[in-house]
Amino acid sequence: MNPTSDHNLNLFQRAQKVIPGGVNSPVRAFRAVGGTPRFVAKAQGSHFWDANGKRHIDYIGSWGPMILGHGHPAVVEAVQNAIHQGFSFGAPTEREVELAEAILRLVPSMDMVRLVSSGTEAGMSAIRLARGVTGRNKFLKFEGCYHGHADSLLVKAGSGLATFGNPTSAGVPPEVVQHTLVLEYNNIPQLEEAFALHGKDLACIIIEPIAGNMNFVRASLPFMQRCRELCTQYGALFIFDEVMTGFRVALGSAQSIYAKALASVLPNFEPDITVMGKVIGGGMPLAAFGGKRAIMEHLAPLGPVYQAGTLSGNPIATACGLATLHEISKDGFYEALGAKTQKLMAGLKGIADEAGVPFSVDSEGGMFGFFFFDALPQNYAKVMTTDSKRFNAFFHGMLERGVYLAPALYEAGFVSAAHSDEDIAATLQAAREVLSS
Repeated sequence: MNPTSDHNLNLFQRAQKVIPGGVNSPVRAFRAVGGTPRFVAKAQGSHFWDANGKRHIDYIGSWGPMILGHGHPAVVEAVQNAIHQGFSFGAPTEREVELAEAILRLVPSMDMVRLVSSGTEAGMSAIRLARGVTGRNKFLKFEGCYHGHADSLLVKAGSGLATFGNPTSAGVPPEVVQHTLVLEYNNIPQLEEAFALHGKDLACIIIEPIAGNMNFVRASLPFMQRCRELCTQYGALFIFDEVMTGFRVALGSAQSIYAKALASVLPNFEPDITVMGKVIGGGMPLAAFGGKRAIMEHLAPLGPVYQAGTLSGNPIATACGLATLHEISKDGFYEALGAKTQKLMAGLKGIADEAGVPFSVDSEGGMFGFFFFDALPQNYAKVMTTDSKRFNAFFHGMLERGVYLAPALYEAGFVSAAHSDEDIAATLQAAREVLSS
């Protein structure tokens, strides 16, 4: 390769001829921030090298799964051993059982779990299951929460609580989303009014307990409490979408954090169905949904709710996931991970304050978010008022200095166990240079 050429740009130009937008997932195209996407050539630990050979400190980590960092020796060994035994069988394997048992040990709200291949598949299956269990069609989601690209979930808010959502994607007929109600995140009066109007017809609420697709916005404790109370009162199921937060924010996932915080007012707080992904596959395509036995036994082949997948429980993916769960279950793992993340956030906040730049931060475990606001936003409407030009300038300034953040201001970031004090120091030095300008 000519050392003066931009191989990232060359690859992007080639890709755009054969792949829509040049990417296989939209945010990778850098449309929100401008410029040329970085094509990854290899990754190790907390870093990746792009097609030009430039090293970057990686704060995306495949959008969350690489909680141990890239190429962790124990995970690599597990995958290599599994490869020699076969890639895929379309038949049960022992590792599927072992992974299911490992997940259930760590997340006690579930008695049974069904493995699938993607978060989208898990989310749409969980909603189908809730509808099958309750015999109801309508469900409730919140603006700014992303649960995959199933038709009924690609919805924006309707004109009022008496109306249902409108499609946000071409190819989704209005009648497909006629049963989807979209509310504002963290808005208790609106939630209560929605249940008063539609409660007897609602199959479920689905929510990201910490929303990672409007950067990082956590559900308030009163809001989460009210969601649980109203679902119980009206006989709707409560679905936690922990595709992003599952095993990323705590060993018991986000629901363990809320259960502890709400113990005095709701001693048995838990969701009815949990959707998981990312970390449980360790970087391989693997997701899951689960709940109590009485709910899960409605799934085929035991019950009338159909769900199937040729590659579900793939033997390579389950090996990767099992090895990852084993490593993150070790004593002190989350204390160390959380301390690193907090150190990064506190450093960024301090630098921004010194530079006189409005800035707020939040984090939990190895997941974080920052905003160019004086105070943390509580809903999607507020997030949408972010100064995108300022964010884009910050993003590109950091990228030039070898720090890779999410190429969109609506995405959370991730720290791994592989990130070192030197990585964090280099990140903060880069931020100091960028924010001071």
